[in-house]
Amino acid sequence: MSGLNGDVYVLDITLELPVDEQRAGVTGAGERNLKIIRETLGVHVTARNGVLTISGDDAAVGQAAAVVERLADAAMRGEPMNRKQLVDAIATVTSMPNVEVGVAPGEIAMRSAIEMARGLDVYLPDKRIKAMTEGQRVYLEEIFKNDLTFCSGPAGTGKTYLAVAAAVSMLKRGQVRKLVLVRPAVEAGEKLGFLPGDLQDKVNPYLRPLLDALHDMMEFDHIQRFMACDLIEIVPLAFMRGRTLNDALIILDEAQNTTKGQMLMFLTRLGIGGKMIVTGDTTQIDLEDPRDSGLIDAVRRLRQVRGVGMVALDSVDIVRHNLVQRIVKAYGNADSETSGRI
Repeated sequence: MSGLNGDVYVLDITLELPVDEQRAGVTGAGERNLKIIRETLGVHVTARNGVLTISGDDAAVGQAAAVVERLADAAMRGEPMNRKQLVDAIATVTSMPNVEVGVAPGEIAMRSAIEMARGLDVYLPDKRIKAMTEGQRVYLEEIFKNDLTFCSGPAGTGKTYLAVAAAVSMLKRGQVRKLVLVRPAVEAGEKLGFLPGDLQDKVNPYLRPLLDALHDMMEFDHIQRFMACDLIEIVPLAFMRGRTLNDALIILDEAQNTTKGQMLMFLTRLGIGGKMIVTGDTTQIDLEDPRDSGLIDAVRRLRQVRGVGMVALDSVDIVRHNLVQRIVKAYGNADSETSGRI
């Protein structure tokens, strides 16, 4: 981030293009692509030493960044855009509502420093949600930077709350078209028996923490309308089988209680234009055999996979009552060494 002045800011974007041919696929011959972006979107674009700098008003910079992202993805596939494809991409991006800087899947790592400083804009008026610790700031950066982010940490560190906040903010800005909030229906050491009511009544107790987070960011009527229109879906993990979710942000909460097979099933639901956030606390596994935890297994397998973010929050990131931080420390020091946490 180079500067901020009123409604105009400069965003530095580092293109992770390992060879010159792929870089040329972004800028175009003689920087033709940059000239087209410059003229059609009214922004200033320069490319120096693999760093692309865009300046202009908020909306135009966000649209230009989205176009550059598409150019980079095409170049990395070995199918650089021609002039018509670029113009079509610009037309598509400019027709999307509220396209802003923040989401950066693919090969471009765009860090939304302005968004972090201002706080996440949610649906409640005059409310913005900010990271309260350095660990939480890194967590939000990883969410915006990657298509898949894993976050592990003890109770009270904001794993679920910040994931929902990021999701709601992206939905409001038109960066995703749907939120899917998912939890495994595993009881925490108690057998509750057969719960009364219909299917929704039976699964609501398991999904309540996700609803609580939503209620802190949206009016109840707003949530009801979005759920009725299928813009927000809150479902148990078992209902995810067989689905493919495009242009959706999907959160899997309490992921330590998924099995390895369930985790694989969930991760393969990711569709085109989608993002996933997986949260959990590996010190609170309620499976009969904790060694079967899908969260621990996925972190081990995917740690070196490009496009996957890994975040480990700790007791210093707890933002609940300060007594919670002391309780977690008292319980966790010995167990955490063998729990397989991220």
